[in-house]
Amino acid sequence: MKTKTHDHPDEAEVSSVTADDYERELRLLQIELVKLQRHFLSHANERILVIFEGRDASGKDGTIKRIVEHLSPRETRVVALGKPSDRERGSWYFQRYVAELPAPGEFTLFNRSWYNRAGVEHVMGFCTKTEHEEFMSSVGAFEGMLVRSGIRLIKYYLDITKDEQQRRIASRRRDPLKQWKVSPIDEQAVSLWKKYSKARNEMFSRTNDGVPWNVVRADDKRVARLNVIKDLLTRLHYAGKDTKLIRPNADIVFPYAEAHLLSGAIAK
Repeated sequence: MKTKTHDHPDEAEVSSVTADDYERELRLLQIELVKLQRHFLSHANERILVIFEGRDASGKDGTIKRIVEHLSPRETRVVALGKPSDRERGSWYFQRYVAELPAPGEFTLFNRSWYNRAGVEHVMGFCTKTEHEEFMSSVGAFEGMLVRSGIRLIKYYLDITKDEQQRRIASRRRDPLKQWKVSPIDEQAVSLWKKYSKARNEMFSRTNDGVPWNVVRADDKRVARLNVIKDLLTRLHYAGKDTKLIRPNADIVFPYAEAHLLSGAIAK
């Protein structure tokens, strides 16, 4: 039986994987994800937190959807926080994220995270320079505390080219089922491309030492989704792992290094 993915027709035009092959491999990988969850549910001390960052329209929603599609909703949570309230705005920056951290036996995925302050808030002027610098200086210590507390923290950045971002945003405008995804911030994403690149590069260089970033080349949505799942599965221990199936493509998912910026592996 095929997994229904409801891909937009535009996606098929740019994917190097056929719909049938994609659905077949996705189903096998989702079975591996179920094995993973079954394993860590029997070891209740496991706490897994996966952060997804990336440019607007980079495919975070679709990737997360495929990861959680067949997992237990009681132990799996997707966190996508909206604009902070006035109370939250005046509180310790990390406070509202702390409330969403995984409990024992939980698998939590952040669709954007505290790194909003390194990206959109910084570029759009939603935080001050002092607030931005305080975040950049303290996020490493914060993540270190999470790791020492027993949380397994994994960070992905979905990277796309400027042309692909333009194509996807234009596609969203045309699609009546996806128009809600186009926000005023998205509309400025392309015109502010260089500023977002500069902010991303600073984020990488200053927040990679403790918990390293994993970059995903995501112009091909299908290939990116499959390889993110593979990479995630390789990083976590569970019984009955199909090691051959879950071997990711190192050209699609790879650890951040400055050399990748210079080579063009990361979109400039």
